[in-house]
Amino acid sequence: MKLANLYGKPEIFYTIQGEGKNMGMPSVFVRLSLCNLYCVWCDTDYTWNWEGTKYEHHNDVKAGYQKFSKADYIVKMKVAELLQEVTQYPCKNIVITGGEPMVQHKELLPFLSHLKSEDAGYHTEMETNGTLIPTSDLDALMNQYNVSVKLSNSRVKKEIRIIPDAIRFFAASSKAVFKFVVDTPEDMQEVKELIETYNIPANRVYLMPQGTTEAMLHEKQQWVVELCKEFGFNYTDRIHIHIYGAKRGV
Repeated sequence: MKLANLYGKPEIFYTIQGEGKNMGMPSVFVRLSLCNLYCVWCDTDYTWNWEGTKYEHHNDVKAGYQKFSKADYIVKMKVAELLQEVTQYPCKNIVITGGEPMVQHKELLPFLSHLKSEDAGYHTEMETNGTLIPTSDLDALMNQYNVSVKLSNSRVKKEIRIIPDAIRFFAASSKAVFKFVVDTPEDMQEVKELIETYNIPANRVYLMPQGTTEAMLHEKQQWVVELCKEFGFNYTDRIHIHIYGAKRGV
């Protein structure tokens, strides 16, 4: 499997879930590399913004920022190695994140199968952008999908980020919750259109302010909370940012 490189090691870490339905729950994160989208505000751009690509990113304005070398930012791991890393922690909630984990769905199958066979008590979450449909075998091994369908504020072309069949799959799955990253109040029009088109229940919808710093989150959280109250959605913060700042591996 291809994982993100964190200071010469695979990006696997024990922390708390910072977002969504299980916010605050102790969790072991496994950050896979590679993604099929190119969100302009992505805070894990080192998993996809490779040298030689033309994707834009908010970090382009920062002095010294440059695209990433695939050779330097990917660590390959065998299933046995990954299992050893994950199971060393006193925690049963495993979050598969990225990048986009579904890009490596074939590689995920043996890892999750061995993990569950070792201990059926493991709870598996997947952070996904909702553009790729899990196979039935993979779906059977997942307990929860945190589906973050991207809005136009991501600057990803609509035909790439909105895949109707995939959204319908997750909307029909009791395992899936939906997290929408909102940047301005105007984003709500898109959110409403999506939940109406795909019959997504309000109690499975989470709104999260777009922000990679405490200041950015604080600036938006009040109006996002009011929108949640108005439409019956859930509010989710990014509490890892408040606790640790914009750091990796926490």
